[in-house]
Amino acid sequence: MPDRISSSAARSVIVGTAGHIDHGKTALVRALTGIDTDRLPEEKRRGITIDLGFASLDTEAPDGTTLRLSFVDVPGHARFVRNMLAGAAGIDAVLMVISAAEGVMPQTEEHLAICALLGIEHGLTVLTKADAVSEERLQETTRAAKSFARGTLLAGGPVIAVSAHSGSGIAELRSELIRLACGVPVRRPDAVFRLPIDRAFVMKGFGTVVTGTLIGGSIRAGDELQILPGDRTTRVRGLQVHGRAEEEAHAGSRVALNLARVERAELRRGDILVVPSSVQPVHVLDVELSVLPGASPLKHRARVHLHAFASECIATVTLYDGASIGPGETGLARLRLSEPTALLPDDRFVLRTGTPITTIGGGRILDAHPLPQTRKAKTGDWLHKLHAASPEERVRLRIARRGVTGISAKELSRETGITDAALGGLVQRWIREGRAHLTGEKCLLTQESFAVARETILERLRVRSGASSSGVRRSELREQTGLDSDVFDAALRRMEQEHQLQVAGEFVLSSAATGVSGRDSGLVSTIAEEYERAGITPPSPDELGMRLGIAPAEMRRLMTLLLRDGTLVRLSDDSLCIHRRALEALTEKMRSLRGQTLDIATFKQVAGVSRKYAIPLLEYLDRGRITVKQGNQRLVL
Repeated sequence: MPDRISSSAARSVIVGTAGHIDHGKTALVRALTGIDTDRLPEEKRRGITIDLGFASLDTEAPDGTTLRLSFVDVPGHARFVRNMLAGAAGIDAVLMVISAAEGVMPQTEEHLAICALLGIEHGLTVLTKADAVSEERLQETTRAAKSFARGTLLAGGPVIAVSAHSGSGIAELRSELIRLACGVPVRRPDAVFRLPIDRAFVMKGFGTVVTGTLIGGSIRAGDELQILPGDRTTRVRGLQVHGRAEEEAHAGSRVALNLARVERAELRRGDILVVPSSVQPVHVLDVELSVLPGASPLKHRARVHLHAFASECIATVTLYDGASIGPGETGLARLRLSEPTALLPDDRFVLRTGTPITTIGGGRILDAHPLPQTRKAKTGDWLHKLHAASPEERVRLRIARRGVTGISAKELSRETGITDAALGGLVQRWIREGRAHLTGEKCLLTQESFAVARETILERLRVRSGASSSGVRRSELREQTGLDSDVFDAALRRMEQEHQLQVAGEFVLSSAATGVSGRDSGLVSTIAEEYERAGITPPSPDELGMRLGIAPAEMRRLMTLLLRDGTLVRLSDDSLCIHRRALEALTEKMRSLRGQTLDIATFKQVAGVSRKYAIPLLEYLDRGRITVKQGNQRLVL
């Protein structure tokens, strides 16, 4: 194997140990890698792991590619669970270590619960000290370990008995580790760079060095970085991966960075390195929160210890539904943090509380940038939609909630943790498809919000045209609408192109925008009334035109006025148009069925329509994220 392996050519997987104190985690890592992870004098003296230890193993995957296994050895003692949490966050797979002599113990159970709360889905069960017990005891402990693993992330995997002393079972464990590591999904390539610091020290001749697990993005020697929280900046003098000097490292690697312009005393465990201005520390999080079975109920306004990656702070819990979340239950909550923390959507966290402090639950961050002064019920509805949405749709929901204010691409990147480049490709596709609008150089709006902006302008012009025949000055109109200048200008350009208004220093409404007058005005009102009366089973424009005695060409012109005005909404094709109020009533009816699943037959019965109308209506509800298609059924969000 070569002495130097390119980071870009090797697949890195982070493996964490977990288990009760003195069950042989450190000895197991030493047997696998040849590295003793106990580095502190007190650890050597007491024979226990107190802080995090690290080791690595370069091996080969079945396809011949290089596979790098980074081991994070965590303390097993109950008093050092906070140190264990700092190491467990960010790992890809876990080795659950159980002594063949003692079996499953309290910290075994707590460590596995923590791994589940952190979203770890891959793991192996290892029985250590197999040479120190009888065959009968080994079989008994194996059965107990399989029972313990049932229904957990360890279920379905083998229970491997080993002896770090004699080397028995180590070769088999290495083979299983390779198989396990190859099944771990590759980390998201579109995530922004983040490196939570779990160690900081001074190395003679180099200066300040930090280590951590690279949870997103990539890093190169010479890069400028920001230290969060705060506005301190630093430069990467050099970096190492697995103890080897490298030019570049990628997500999923254990790295050591030699930093310039920063002293060791300025750093602490839990600080996060980011690209300047790419991530913003936050004080408030909206989360999906689960309470462990057997824990006490988590009450509204409870104060808890929040652990996320290597950071820890106090958080106050505000529940969205009910006065508490019971053992084994999951709910939505808002966490107000005692100090700013650099977290993003989909990050995992653990909550601990009580005396003595114990793990009670944890979960996943849904939104790290809640909008201020938004009603609790409205925020709760939005979070339910966000939770059920696809990753792509979650991005669109974040644009949609900004309404006519819009959001810049930079803000969107900070909210999502997705790189500017990845977001740029997605947004450009939506713009081509007409699902989003870019106003000016930076402001993003959904198609629906852009339509609202246009209607806001039209409404102000209608009010003015009713009071005076003169137009409205551009600056006055923008002030009256309250729209951002970029949004206002873009809406005006589009409306002028579509002949909804005329621009000549001052604004006047075209006939399409005023709703017309005389005979046309009466016909438009009649058509609108007919569609509103028909509800969600309207006639086609041709059918209604024949009934009212309106020529086809004239009917098309009048229908265009109603569609532009937003009174009617076109579904699927030109022949199916439905009154806006009828669709609003249907939407409210569907929201009362939130959480239920419907097939087409059931929807026909609920809505009182035939299949001719059911399919376009369901597609409309899908587009509006009122329902989501799941096979032959729809889930009401």
